[in-house]
Amino acid sequence: MKNEEIMKKDLKYNWHPCTQMKDHEFLPLIPIKKGEGVYLIDFDDNRYIDAISSWWVNLFGHSNPYINKKIKEQLETLEHVIFAGFTHPQAIRLSERLCNLTGFDKVFYADNGSSAVEVAIKMSFHYWKNKGEVRPLFFSLKNSYHGETIGALSVGDVGLYKDTYREILIKNITLPIPENKSDEAAEEALKKARVFFERYYKEISALIVEPLIQCAGNMKMHSPLFVKGLKKLCEEFNIHLIADEIAVGFGRSGSMFACEQAGIKPDFMCLSKGLTGGYLPLSVVLTTDKIYSAFYCDYKELKAFLHSHSYTANALGCAAANATLDIFENAKWTEKNGKWELKMENEKCKMENEELNVLEYNKIISSYIWERLQKFKELKNVKEIRQTGMISAIEMIDYPFEKRMGLKVYEFGLKNGVLLRPLGNVIYFMPPYVIKKEEVDKMIDVAFNGIKKL
Repeated sequence: MKNEEIMKKDLKYNWHPCTQMKDHEFLPLIPIKKGEGVYLIDFDDNRYIDAISSWWVNLFGHSNPYINKKIKEQLETLEHVIFAGFTHPQAIRLSERLCNLTGFDKVFYADNGSSAVEVAIKMSFHYWKNKGEVRPLFFSLKNSYHGETIGALSVGDVGLYKDTYREILIKNITLPIPENKSDEAAEEALKKARVFFERYYKEISALIVEPLIQCAGNMKMHSPLFVKGLKKLCEEFNIHLIADEIAVGFGRSGSMFACEQAGIKPDFMCLSKGLTGGYLPLSVVLTTDKIYSAFYCDYKELKAFLHSHSYTANALGCAAANATLDIFENAKWTEKNGKWELKMENEKCKMENEELNVLEYNKIISSYIWERLQKFKELKNVKEIRQTGMISAIEMIDYPFEKRMGLKVYEFGLKNGVLLRPLGNVIYFMPPYVIKKEEVDKMIDVAFNGIKKL
């Protein structure tokens, strides 16, 4: 089968997410036959660098041999089992590892990022209710995004996603954000936030934040000092802090988790996307024994947490997540003759040259990306470039929305072998961690030429 034939059949039946389907009257829909590392390959054998990790989920490349192997092994023994009254080794192992990594005590499983946010805001509200308090409001940040289910939309602030549904959303109060990544901007925003805390704290269950990077909010970035200051305000006014690390967790921010850079531990941490290396839908909410104990009681008190998913702690998803953590723990990048390779320690990869773990190699690649991004400053239609860890963004000038300049860069990218899905006038890079410098070069050059062409 060829691309055109598959595309026609798809458009007859499928309704795609975050898409005005009428666009596909002129915009090609790309059918993908297979993935290899950073590449997606269509049915006409065109290859595309996946510069956005297929919506930020893929960490170690498409069809990663090690993750493939571990999922296949699990498939031979157990695909899924109800997680109410039952358990299985993959979930136990994953929970133990996540708690050891983060310092949390308990793990609650869900299916995706939005569901994890729903769990966290319900759990926070229910905690206070179990303590005899009704706190119906939440704090979130201006320009934030936490998912597209009703609760998650409610605590977000990207109008494109929530304006249509505003009348049916739960109550939420939006706090100001820093203008940029500087500590000075963080301090100014914290002063403004304090006013809201002083006025509303008795009604607030929790503040939810995306630490360091507001991804769907056009990749806006802020200082770790801002996150640290918000944590202090939450402690002072006895409000929960929910860290939404769904997009920025597992190394995207430069550290394993973004909260590490602020030196804080929230009351809840939401993880998904990279949790399974980009393979299967799975999410978790990590929390403390203090939160857990407020729900622990005799059944007649009706304090148990009321939330469930059919596929909670799916065994295949947990196997993929454990394999992903294996790579973080055991894989090494090794250099030989100027070329880097990522191998597991048990694959006899020991060489005389320097070995780097995943996060150390990411620092090399992110520094190289930042170096290559400097040339975008010479383009008159570029307003700003910015980077945090393995996330980089080029913000173009304020083109009118209806001109859809980002879409033109996206089309240019597809024609030249790079998947660049814009956020309005922002072109960004969030590639898999296995990307090499020569692939970075192509990714950067295609984006540069696409923007320059405008």
